[in-house]
Amino acid sequence: MQIKVNLKENAYKVYIDELENLEFDTKVFILSNPKISGLHLKKLLNKIKAKEIFIVTIKDGEEYKNLNTVEEILNQMFNSKLDRKSILISFGGGVISDIGGFVSSIYKRGIDFINIPTTLLACIDAAVGGKTGINNSFGKNLIGTFYQPKAVYCESEFLKTLGEKELSAGIAEFIKMAVIFDKNLLDFIESIDEKSFLNARCENEIFSKIIAKSIELKAKVVEQDEKENHLRMLLNYGHTFAHVIENLTQYSVYLHGEAVAIGMNMANRLALNLELLSEKECHRIERILKKFNLPTHYKIDNINAFYEAFFMDKKNSNQKLNFILPDSLGKGLIKDNIDLKIIIKTLKEFS
Repeated sequence: MQIKVNLKENAYKVYIDELENLEFDTKVFILSNPKISGLHLKKLLNKIKAKEIFIVTIKDGEEYKNLNTVEEILNQMFNSKLDRKSILISFGGGVISDIGGFVSSIYKRGIDFINIPTTLLACIDAAVGGKTGINNSFGKNLIGTFYQPKAVYCESEFLKTLGEKELSAGIAEFIKMAVIFDKNLLDFIESIDEKSFLNARCENEIFSKIIAKSIELKAKVVEQDEKENHLRMLLNYGHTFAHVIENLTQYSVYLHGEAVAIGMNMANRLALNLELLSEKECHRIERILKKFNLPTHYKIDNINAFYEAFFMDKKNSNQKLNFILPDSLGKGLIKDNIDLKIIIKTLKEFS
């Protein structure tokens, strides 16, 4: 299956279970991590022909998605004498997709890159859409660029080696898409046999459908708002809270999708307090999250510190907080000027 992301410039295709033989008349730089390269690199290399192939692995985890790692990768790229026609392949999860796209965008003012995601989260979110970035002490993905890949290849077979936590983290992003854009998908998600899914024993067709539907929805959004000026901000449902949680826990406690699950539940409680979401709808989303063993609660130790951290969020403007909230199931909105008392009331529910 192929899905085209129709941008005015730099349009590209997402290939689902169609990883073909890739031939390049230039140098190829593969960025991965030790675990993924150990599991899948041989299969990938059998499909690539190039003038030269360089392989670099970095430590896995959000805590390594920083400027130090960027410098390490760039040094390896310069040592490999890559030119502006060289190609970088990001081969891994969300961290590899984000950081690979970022270094591609800044190396000699930009070289082409291809995403070959190996986690469900990367397939349905990080690898598509051209948002690249790294973290710093102030927050998540605050340093980055918009830089579209030349192609994306999502292979269900790579997902068969994922553990339960990684699969849960991925399905969290799919639940996010369903709540904000297509409530009918919630019925499909509820129909999935969670035991087979979490043990990576479900049919490839399940993975393919999740990936395809997510990318179809995301492509429509990105085509209308590539640089996240308005509509694309809806894709950040749950992320305003999640990014604060990740930063406060130094990216070492939760996988990104797990933090997003908690963030969605917190956003839902805020929506409930604003009478945008009903108690029944709120409980349904939480029940679906728990179905896939996702966390839904985080204990806030310092409400003021948590609140102040919101102001580092990229979606804010003119010192106004913008929250992405569900406005009933299948519909989202960007809400600003929320009464401080209601925000604090919501945070107190998690303190």
